[in-house]
Amino acid sequence: MPNSQTFPRLTSLAHGGGCGCKLAPNVLADLLSEMPLSLGHANLIVDAGTSDDAAVYRVNDTTALVATTDFFTPIVDDPHTFGRIAATNALSDVFAMGATPIFCLAIVGMPIGKIAPETIRAILAGGRSVAEAAGAPIAGGHSIDAAEPIYGLVALGTAHPDQLLLNANAQSGDVLILGKPLGIGIYSAALKRDILSPAEYEEMVGSTTRLNTPGTELAALSGVHAATDVTGFGLLGHASEMARGSGLHLILEKDKVPVFSGARAHAAAGVRTGASARNWESVSSLVQGDLNEMDRDILCDPQTSGGLLVSCAPYAARAVLDVFAKHGHAGAAIIGRVEDGPAGVHIR
Repeated sequence: MPNSQTFPRLTSLAHGGGCGCKLAPNVLADLLSEMPLSLGHANLIVDAGTSDDAAVYRVNDTTALVATTDFFTPIVDDPHTFGRIAATNALSDVFAMGATPIFCLAIVGMPIGKIAPETIRAILAGGRSVAEAAGAPIAGGHSIDAAEPIYGLVALGTAHPDQLLLNANAQSGDVLILGKPLGIGIYSAALKRDILSPAEYEEMVGSTTRLNTPGTELAALSGVHAATDVTGFGLLGHASEMARGSGLHLILEKDKVPVFSGARAHAAAGVRTGASARNWESVSSLVQGDLNEMDRDILCDPQTSGGLLVSCAPYAARAVLDVFAKHGHAGAAIIGRVEDGPAGVHIR
């Protein structure tokens, strides 16, 4: 660990943190507006056309390669924990597709001279520990001298082409299940203000380092139709992507959405991230319902290594919840349903 009197806190070296660094959905859409997102390649099963969690290439009739990348600036000051969170978050996209991770590549950008070498080593060690626990060792990577600390992974996995979990396959009549409570962005904002309690910090780290391993098992479960992981765009942002991709109307019961109690209390006191407002601006045209400012802050709160949002037939809901519980996701809950109607989200 670096000497705190010599080296600054990791979070002080970045203007944002975690998935709150992501470009707002409307900004990203504008930047990509002149690029073809649906590529029409015969073996490219999933491309950027549906804003899914990863790209998927059909290798043969029984094997598809799932590829994704994710990286960000520090959300916590402990370097080993930062590495663990970043790796967990990157691997989440593989699990969200129903795939099994096979190996990773590291993405490293560090302000050399501003942080100690042992700090960088600790970040790398944290990421390696998570990747190896997921059965996907880090086989290489790329590094640069950067203005802010950046760490993440390219994560690769495999799946059967017929057992992928896509965000565009929700079906009318499905129920919606969220795998982790919301509030990570709010907790990160409270941490930067030095008002996050030790118990809340442990809750934050525990959630962000819990791998979304249920995804692989859910892909083989009858009645599970679609999934995505809830990260930087918040619940409303990623639910909107599912609604648009599926061409259906998602109903969310706001009182059933799991939220960390500490995060709810901080939100009531006005603690929020700048990303939540940007997320709301991006999705507000697709969202209906009576929402106060705090509701918007929570439902648009950027999640780092957030939970899976699963769309499944009602008969499969109990089995889905059991899979989440088996993998240690005790906070999973049914939060709504899918109906015919214009693509969008209705909050009740």
